[in-house]
Amino acid sequence: MSGNCTNIILDNNLCVLGFTDNPWYGGIIVRIPGFLKDGGTIGFVAPSFGCNIEPYKSGFISAQDKFKEMGYKLEIGSNCYEGCGIGISNTPEKCGEELNYFMTGKKADVIISCGGGELMCEVLDYVNFNSISRSGPVWYMGFSDNTNMTFLLPTICDTAAIYAPCAPAFGMRTWHKSIQDAFDIITGRISEVHGYDMWEKESLKTEENPLEPYNVTERKNLVYYNGNTNNGNGADISGRLIGGCLDCLGTLVGTKYDKVAGFNEKYKEDGIIWFMEACDLNVMGIRRALWQLAHAGWFKYVKGFLIGRPFCFGEEFLGLDQYRAVTGILGEYNVPVIMDMDIGHLPPMMPLITGAKVHVRAEGNEVSVKYN
Repeated sequence: MSGNCTNIILDNNLCVLGFTDNPWYGGIIVRIPGFLKDGGTIGFVAPSFGCNIEPYKSGFISAQDKFKEMGYKLEIGSNCYEGCGIGISNTPEKCGEELNYFMTGKKADVIISCGGGELMCEVLDYVNFNSISRSGPVWYMGFSDNTNMTFLLPTICDTAAIYAPCAPAFGMRTWHKSIQDAFDIITGRISEVHGYDMWEKESLKTEENPLEPYNVTERKNLVYYNGNTNNGNGADISGRLIGGCLDCLGTLVGTKYDKVAGFNEKYKEDGIIWFMEACDLNVMGIRRALWQLAHAGWFKYVKGFLIGRPFCFGEEFLGLDQYRAVTGILGEYNVPVIMDMDIGHLPPMMPLITGAKVHVRAEGNEVSVKYN
């Protein structure tokens, strides 16, 4: 089932395959997979880290138990418990084979990644994007290193994906509202998500206590910026949503997998809303990465930016903090910038559908993303 993608689709003129059970259509259409129905099949893959060590292994097993109790069938990928790879679960070739098997064979109604990692970019040479673009669309869910799929599926294959927690998070003892929201998105129970009041600065999850819920102790405080205006208190934006982990986006820019220019042109009438968050990058790294994307033309037709809390939250370096790292580059676009949103590595995180049309409303510390 492997396939080295040497002829990536150069345009996004793909046929919509008639998944009419999903109402999130409007204007030009990104392919939206069908919802996960009662008794449907959930597939698990590990193109980044697998669940071979704690606390991820127990979390993954617990998630499977919860889904089976809810009546769903499961399809476990061959790499889910592997840990022999470098920065990923297995060799790039085997990780690519697993993705091709699940993304083109309709083995599951939704595919959830086992985790993030470090070198999923090396898997891309073995992912058959041509076959994926011609197959019936299936949901792919994950975040962090999974940006390599959740970002490329809409920009290469014109297929929506979900930037949301990975499989072990669904095994926590008690689901946080954000986990329930992610599940409700893929089952079609909701079409709008709201931010959360509190966030986790220090996790209680350990090898000995792998199923601990989020330890939300910090009150969310959204920070707004619009051009030269600081301390705004709201925003109202509509457009096509795209983005992911800035660490990965900065790696993809300028490669043969960079099809952002075509995506921008196809959806320019909608306008683009970019969401981004950072993991390993410090404040200087964040600013450099944003400079790269800006100079590559990625932010053409931008209507707003949604910026998640960075993993380096609160750090300063040589007079630069997490806010000036962003506004120093993105301020020139004179569009709303909302920072410290519930996106990314400091949970909880709002489930975001990459490629979908959205309406974002924010006022004070309240924010909502409605898919339409």
